[in-house]
Amino acid sequence: MILEIADIRIHTGQNAAFDEAITRGLRTVVSGAHGFRTASVHHCMETPERYVLQIQWDTLEDHTVGFRQSEAFTQWRGIVGPFFAGPPLVEHFQVLLDGV
Repeated sequence: MILEIADIRIHTGQNAAFDEAITRGLRTVVSGAHGFRTASVHHCMETPERYVLQIQWDTLEDHTVGFRQSEAFTQWRGIVGPFFAGPPLVEHFQVLLDGV
């Protein structure tokens, strides 16, 4: 399992619309991608324009090739991209320890 973490900054004052968009995009587009397991979205309390998106994928390639090079990625970015204040920082992690 691979954990994708995207650190997202949105335009000021767009929280309610972004909350709806990211929820819709995850439920209608990303969740149908091959290798998708689960996702969670975290909203920063100190910096209201900051979100952290976590998505679990079966493999790195399920995200970087299967999803990112698909029409679904274009749809996803069409839904959430207009809210981005800049490109998200996206990194991938392997589990070292879980369930402590």
